[in-house]
Amino acid sequence: MRVIYIHQYFLTPEEGGAIRSYHLAKGLVEADMDVEMITAHQKPYYDFKLIDGIRVHYLPVSYDQQYGFLKRIRSFWKFIQLAKNLINKLPRPDCLYISSTPLSVGLIGIWAKKKFALPFIFEVRDLWPEAPVQIGVIRNPVLKKILFGLEARIYRHALKIVALSPSIANYIRKKTPDSTVVIIPNFSDLEFFKPTAKDPEILVSLGLKKKFTVAYTGAIGKVNAVHELLALAKIAQDLGRDYQFLFMGKGSHLDSLILKAKKLDLSNFYCFTFGNKEKVRELLSISDMAYISFDNLPVLKTNSPNKFFDAIGAGKAILVNHKGWVYDLMQTYRLGLYFNPKKPLDTFELLDIIAQSPELLSHYKFNSRKLAEQHFSKEMAVGRLLAVLDPNKFGKNFRDEVYILTA
Repeated sequence: MRVIYIHQYFLTPEEGGAIRSYHLAKGLVEADMDVEMITAHQKPYYDFKLIDGIRVHYLPVSYDQQYGFLKRIRSFWKFIQLAKNLINKLPRPDCLYISSTPLSVGLIGIWAKKKFALPFIFEVRDLWPEAPVQIGVIRNPVLKKILFGLEARIYRHALKIVALSPSIANYIRKKTPDSTVVIIPNFSDLEFFKPTAKDPEILVSLGLKKKFTVAYTGAIGKVNAVHELLALAKIAQDLGRDYQFLFMGKGSHLDSLILKAKKLDLSNFYCFTFGNKEKVRELLSISDMAYISFDNLPVLKTNSPNKFFDAIGAGKAILVNHKGWVYDLMQTYRLGLYFNPKKPLDTFELLDIIAQSPELLSHYKFNSRKLAEQHFSKEMAVGRLLAVLDPNKFGKNFRDEVYILTA
């Protein structure tokens, strides 16, 4: 089977960031599928690389989170046009697998369906334009109408839709009830992330101690609410608890996070340069609890954050600040603690109990790894995608998972 996989922000483990598409595409190759990946890079020329059997086409389309609205639109439109030109030159595939965001990549699927009678499967990572509307980035009522119309049109034309969480799936089913929606959440790489004892050499290299440690690894942007964790760090310091709070990531609010920590005069705050998956694994290996956070907006509760699945793969207790899907999993499978940003002292009292109780902490860590093994392995995700792409050949391996019930 030939698949053209389109993801404008394709990354490899060496590059860091969200590498879902790399693992899924690699899994398809290992199942004897021919995979062409169409993506973009910041360089001013086309490039081609063969990466673990994936034929990766890099289109010259610059993009940055700091771009204004019009510059982003130009970037999205350029990617669409260059991707169409490339598809015209490639051997005919059996289908297109298109991953958003941006939502605009769905236009490639509609074009290919009409021109070549090619089916496309649309993967919804985040709800767009619902997210920027709730955040307040998109306010113009005419633009809202156009974008929501485009979203519904893409859903209607897609052969199938892959949602990354139960909440996203429910949203899509309400918007286009006739759509076939399958849930393939983000996943844990159980071979790469494993529960390990804290390595003294790593602790020394990072200037840390063998103490109770909470870590955040991920984007530090407007919607991530990473700064809320500083309230717990401040309480810990004021009460004389020798705990450590680690941050590693990049984003528009990184500088303000560091500035706020300085204003609070925190000696237990450690901020590390954004790193690849190897660096994430290193930081998690010397941590006890992972902080999973988003701003308090309904749409953000639907997310399927990579940092959560890395953390449970590494067997870490979970501290979550929003009552969404991750919170439901945390509660159902007893993975850790809910952090109410409005009541940081109440949360710290519970955190303190966990930090002072090795048995309780070990229980949460064990449950995290068990959940990853039973329901969120990389192999399960690849198996579900294979069943979506070729149900006649791989459908017998399809298995509904318990987490669907925790929408």
